[in-house]
Amino acid sequence: MADAFYAPLGEERYAATEHTSGPWAPGAQHFGPPSALLVRGLERIEAPHPSLLARVTVEILGPAPVAELDQRSWVERPGRSVELLQSELSAAGRVVARASAWRLATTDTESVATDAGPLLPSAEAGTETAFPDDWSGGYLQAIEWRAVRGGISAPGPAAVWGRQRIPLVDGEEPTGLQRLFAIADSGNGVSHFLPARDWWFINSELTVHLRREPEGEWVGLDAVTLVGPHGIGTATSTLHDGSGPVGTGAQALLVRPRQAGGE
Repeated sequence: MADAFYAPLGEERYAATEHTSGPWAPGAQHFGPPSALLVRGLERIEAPHPSLLARVTVEILGPAPVAELDQRSWVERPGRSVELLQSELSAAGRVVARASAWRLATTDTESVATDAGPLLPSAEAGTETAFPDDWSGGYLQAIEWRAVRGGISAPGPAAVWGRQRIPLVDGEEPTGLQRLFAIADSGNGVSHFLPARDWWFINSELTVHLRREPEGEWVGLDAVTLVGPHGIGTATSTLHDGSGPVGTGAQALLVRPRQAGGE
């Protein structure tokens, strides 16, 4: 097994390793690694001018098996200043996830840039933390977690840092955006307040708005989960790098007792 989330097989095909496995179902990936792989595909679409991804939405269309994946990426709507990009992942001919992104042309706005918000305490100042013992999956162990407020093993809102212990694709150094998306899908897990052995709180999508590209290995999540009275919730996160907030993440959650079944 490659010491990475994915082993490249050539021609935009990848073998998911056990490091991608998540806590919800045996043989299914946590959607952090697929989200990062989708962003990698978006980043690899040639840009006609300097530009950045400003909004990325990952639609989860079904479980992603710990198996071989095919990827394709394309420009859905070209433009001189604003472009809409798409990337999708398939397993055994079934599309399991699709990402759409607005890529915007960049310009110099340093003189009018606003304060991004308060800094989190650094990852080095945090305490090592882990998910509860009854949460399984290789992904959770493939990330180093440090808490600076609350904690993953304790219920409720939390602020944590995460750092990949392994690459996204074997033989490659992840970009800042790939590192961010590998962590951003964990907002609902970081800020959980329901026991995972009794409740589903699964996200159907992940939407991230960005003001700049993140830098460094550590990604900060300042996350909170809120649940309404009819089985629908949200997990929202402020996303950080070592210099401060870089954007926001949000997940729509399906919330129901586990005995009520899955999708």
